[in-house]
Amino acid sequence: MIYIISGILIFITTLNINGQFKMTPKKTKPFRSGESLRYSLKYGPIHGGDAIIELKLVKYENKTAYHSKLLAKSVGITDKLFRVRDSYESYFDPKNYSPYKAIRNIREGNYTFYNEVSFHLEDSVLYSQISDSVFKVPPGILDMVSTLYFIRGIDYKELEIGDSLNIITFFSDEIFPFPIRYKGKEIIKTKLGKFRCLVFVPVVETGRIFESEDDMTIWISDDKNLIPIRVKFDLLVGSIKCDLSEYSCLKYDFKPLE
Repeated sequence: MIYIISGILIFITTLNINGQFKMTPKKTKPFRSGESLRYSLKYGPIHGGDAIIELKLVKYENKTAYHSKLLAKSVGITDKLFRVRDSYESYFDPKNYSPYKAIRNIREGNYTFYNEVSFHLEDSVLYSQISDSVFKVPPGILDMVSTLYFIRGIDYKELEIGDSLNIITFFSDEIFPFPIRYKGKEIIKTKLGKFRCLVFVPVVETGRIFESEDDMTIWISDDKNLIPIRVKFDLLVGSIKCDLSEYSCLKYDFKPLE
């Protein structure tokens, strides 16, 4: 999932959106150490890849931190045509999701890329190893992986249709605004069953790979766990869908409607 999202992130627009939602973190986190989520990625009918994201509570430089690691790989005929073995890691503060360190390790075909980013947010800066550069960054900035948990950790009680989450991320040595609009609730059907979900639409730039600005959709379970159930990209060349296929060690009971 994440290697598709990361590749498409460069097309997130910087539009100003009305109805900004105050992103107040929940007092109790909706996940716990040991949680594991597995996803299946399809391009039309073709099963092209799998991704797994795991979370553990660890020590990082004498501080308690969450360490999340996301592994993505191609499978089947896709693996024979274009082998992908990507991993993304994040060490972040369990209380406010502020990242301490982000690691990106990409192996796609003959292309490889590795970088570590160290965040020093008390000084409003971060350091990127690959460019040997220090960046001045705004408060509340996140890396790609910590963004997933930040979104899950928001209190959505007062959320209304049309509200937006205005998140800021750092990716590929650039600061990316990541605006996400709330579209309402929907029941979707997956191989695991039917789930009631909150529906979010990141605002994307049209014209290159997207036809409209709402061609990326994220469905998050409307329960205490707030798990991403599905991510879908409607591209000019087809549709990519990433569905939850397995899970373990969730904090709260989790089961489909039917």
